[in-house]
Amino acid sequence: MIELPEGSWWDWDVYSWRPGELILAAGHDLCYHHGLELVLTDPLYVRCPGSFQDPVFREPGAEERRLVERQCGEAPGVLLAFEADGGGAEPVAGLIAAGGLEVRVEWVRRYPVGGESAGSAASAPR
Repeated sequence: MIELPEGSWWDWDVYSWRPGELILAAGHDLCYHHGLELVLTDPLYVRCPGSFQDPVFREPGAEERRLVERQCGEAPGVLLAFEADGGGAEPVAGLIAAGGLEVRVEWVRRYPVGGESAGSAASAPR
């Protein structure tokens, strides 16, 4: 089970998803910046809303483990399970299997600064 560092990690989204890496970002308000990233390397199975609030991470259940092993052919290095507010009447269940996990605590700006244009490398997600 994952333990998050101290902080206000209410608002979450899928910040970046490219081959070999999925990044979930969190903060108290994602409009301008975020302060926490869960970097999942070699994602194998992902059931996760694009944005969600107030997740409660928990141990994956036996059925979730079997599902992922059946889909992936092996037990993953990391298996994250959570329940969160996805904006609907009922909580959403998230399940992510990956090869590895890195927890980064860093301030990441989400908008262009100064003379940077919206398409510049400095303003693009990593």
